[in-house]
Amino acid sequence: MVREKVRVSTRTLQWKCVESRADNKRLYYGRFLLSPLRKGQADTIGIAMRRALLGEIEGTCITRAKSEKIPHEYSTLVGIQESVHEILMNLKEVVLRSNLCGTHNASICFRGPGSVTAQDIIIPPSVEIVDNTQHIASLTEPIDLCIGLQIEKNRGYCIKTPNNCQDGSYPIDAVFMPVRNANHSIHSYGNGNEKHELLFLEIWTNGSLTPKEALHEASRNLIDLFIPFLHAEEGNLFLDLEDNQDKFPLPLFTFHNRVAKLRKNKKEIAFKYIFIDQSELSPRIYTCLKRSNIHTLLDLLNKSQEDLMKMEHFRIEDVKQILGIVEKHFSINLRKNKF
Repeated sequence: MVREKVRVSTRTLQWKCVESRADNKRLYYGRFLLSPLRKGQADTIGIAMRRALLGEIEGTCITRAKSEKIPHEYSTLVGIQESVHEILMNLKEVVLRSNLCGTHNASICFRGPGSVTAQDIIIPPSVEIVDNTQHIASLTEPIDLCIGLQIEKNRGYCIKTPNNCQDGSYPIDAVFMPVRNANHSIHSYGNGNEKHELLFLEIWTNGSLTPKEALHEASRNLIDLFIPFLHAEEGNLFLDLEDNQDKFPLPLFTFHNRVAKLRKNKKEIAFKYIFIDQSELSPRIYTCLKRSNIHTLLDLLNKSQEDLMKMEHFRIEDVKQILGIVEKHFSINLRKNKF
């Protein structure tokens, strides 16, 4: 466990981790401090961050299991101690960490007798099992247990939809939320007009993300939601209710349009506020960049073509696509080599 002494700053706004610990592989805890804040600001930030932590961060789960030998969800199989329903509930508890996009396949092929755990799951290279000791089933006889699995990355909580399961496929309730709980507390100090606030954020995660990573991801998601308002023309934000009672025109904020407006108005482009997931990059390229901690256009421009080619699973065609996008919208070329 890491614990630091809290020191209150009266100058610039800053944050720090004051406590960090791992209770087990599937329970991480972190406590963070943000200060100094004016009266009311701590509550504004705390509420927004808690909602973003619990609802805006993506996680990876097993969402479906398939086996032709299973007649129905509540059946029992000879040689297996658990019922099919118990096996599905155990699969629901498997915690995964991944950079994948969309849906991928995995499987279990185990020969009994013995205990089937999460380490027996055959997963794609981009997926990592957080706790390999998670129990799935106990085989008491020399039989084969073969189950096809579907892995998906999403957000929130997904309740399985009932179906007739004629193909032997069974949906599993998925808790995609990596953050299990988040709280915020406010402490005031000072007197009169000099009164300030301290904001404490407490974050518990399931181990697929550390609390610090969750805080970073939630902050990015909040920034993404507010960026359009920074670049919107003032006239587009206000509606004439008398002339447009039946219309509600909102501006479309796309990567191209926002950049075009900035160039047209000859304003300085805030590269660090333009995230790569707002561009037309393919999902595979986006995943590779994010895995290398490249999140914004500024991060990308700080890399050379040589740096990109050293990234795992990156091809020359991917570099050409990035060069084309950057040159098209910003008239900038990535340097070929490091200085």
